[in-house]
Amino acid sequence: MIKGQDIIVVGIQAWDIEIGSNCKNIATEFAKHNRVLYVNPPLDRATLRRGKDSEKVQKRLRIAKGEETGLVPISENLWNLYPTSLTESINWIPLHFLFKRLNKRNARLFSNDILKAMEQLKFKNVLLFNDSSMFLGLHLKEFLKPQSYTYYMRDYLIKVPYWRRHGERIEPQLIQLADTVVNNSTLYAEYGAKYNPNSYMVGQGCDVSLFNDEKNAIEIPEEFDKIPGPILGYVGYLTSMRLDIDLLEYMAKTKKDWSIVLVGPEDADFKNSALHQMDNVFFLGSKGGSELPAYVKGFDIAMNPQVVNDWTIGNYPRKIDEYLAMGKPTLATQTKAMEMFEDHVYLASSKEEYIQLAEKALAENSPKLQAERIEFAKSHTWENNVKAIYDAIKKSA
Repeated sequence: MIKGQDIIVVGIQAWDIEIGSNCKNIATEFAKHNRVLYVNPPLDRATLRRGKDSEKVQKRLRIAKGEETGLVPISENLWNLYPTSLTESINWIPLHFLFKRLNKRNARLFSNDILKAMEQLKFKNVLLFNDSSMFLGLHLKEFLKPQSYTYYMRDYLIKVPYWRRHGERIEPQLIQLADTVVNNSTLYAEYGAKYNPNSYMVGQGCDVSLFNDEKNAIEIPEEFDKIPGPILGYVGYLTSMRLDIDLLEYMAKTKKDWSIVLVGPEDADFKNSALHQMDNVFFLGSKGGSELPAYVKGFDIAMNPQVVNDWTIGNYPRKIDEYLAMGKPTLATQTKAMEMFEDHVYLASSKEEYIQLAEKALAENSPKLQAERIEFAKSHTWENNVKAIYDAIKKSA
């Protein structure tokens, strides 16, 4: 445990983001025993141009003009900073030397905003925690002079087109500069260790309280009354970037007496797929987050039929913890990130193995296995995740 420290958290997601955020969860956990300043990414010129009429951009403009405060208390030990500086949008620049110069200028402006907030809050000897902000983050150690600098990797961003152009060159430099590198999968930890020996896998936190059937007495939706079992299901965004449509079609064709239930919004590839013409595939549409446990309860097997690519191979799939928290037999694609689940999840490397393991999961499910899955999921709390981060920071000191 680290207590009584001043901690600066920067990243690529603002506090007012609508979706769940690892960085926000970690900052909230930090703030239980430390003072924490969560810094939003600065407004850049391209975002200003594209979204000038949006409330989020207008709010940042009001703050820049001094019409609203940019330092907002969130809780007793947690503040959110809206930087007032406008940074240049430079990722499109092909020339490395020009990008390097402008990136350092952006980082200096960003750092000046943070330094002003640190002075206002009387922050000293700070621990700096950077969630994936590789461009601005390259110079933060130089400008902020933290007591310790931790870089957090939870996505393989350099495989994403936006980050790839300059990130393949810059992220290794940042990893080398960091005092500690923490990662939520073995793949990322191995990547980080190429450039910094203080690279640690710290796992992932997850709030599975909604998926507590014993406490919440969850009821299966009536939609399942007309769906024959056994039911193999998935909840989440249905996108071909992350899910294997061919695999799902193969399973539906091979086991016509099984029902495949897909819960969530669809991208164009899913909407146009042959899955919609199959009698044993059921699309139940988008549901609110609070409704998802009821749909998972309706599954005989919960699935994550992930396609393996640069975006998914190292990703920690939070939905696996949610499935296991419901005690469900869980079937997923074998990846490096899934190795930590291998004692509790059926991991398949081929279409044929998906069928074989689904049959095995149906045959051997038991109250004992259900209880073991639930206990395993409960261990992946944000408290435990942050303790692992603290341990990594202490090892690197």
